[in-house]
Amino acid sequence: MTTSTAPLSALVLPTPAGPLTVLLTPEDQTVRAAGFAPVADMAPRLDVALRDRGVQETPSVLGPVADAVRRYADGDLEALAEVPVAQPGGPFTQRAWQAMRDIAPGETLTYAELAQAAGNPAAVRAAGSACARNLVAPFVPCHRVLRTGGAMGGYYYGLDVKRALLAHESGVVSAA
Repeated sequence: MTTSTAPLSALVLPTPAGPLTVLLTPEDQTVRAAGFAPVADMAPRLDVALRDRGVQETPSVLGPVADAVRRYADGDLEALAEVPVAQPGGPFTQRAWQAMRDIAPGETLTYAELAQAAGNPAAVRAAGSACARNLVAPFVPCHRVLRTGGAMGGYYYGLDVKRALLAHESGVVSAA
């Protein structure tokens, strides 16, 4: 983890699924939290050491993270994979998050397939927990993980957002 005490930068960026809030450490441009909720709802989800730094809303949408989100919204569906992310979690959870980043846009995995990809086929519930604990959606694309049989399952920001992200990535026009 970084040793800076500067406030985290907060960006709110347009996406096909609605406004995306991104909290990042400005010194290394690493996304620490992201999601489809207001800054005030995202900041409390941070690790306590990062939360103690505070958050400063940044009106400018310049920089590599904002550029990647803009490119993603414009159809460069691999752009978010270039963005560095960091979030606390144990070894299996970290592997599950990496496995999510390895799911190609327009593709999906089931929770069982995610557990397999993360190295423990029996850890289906833990794979689901990794999705639920993901602080950096859609940079770690937990929206690409479905229930067996293709049912949507849950999504922290609501199923309409999950559907809009999947539709964007599959080339389907979304009304979100």
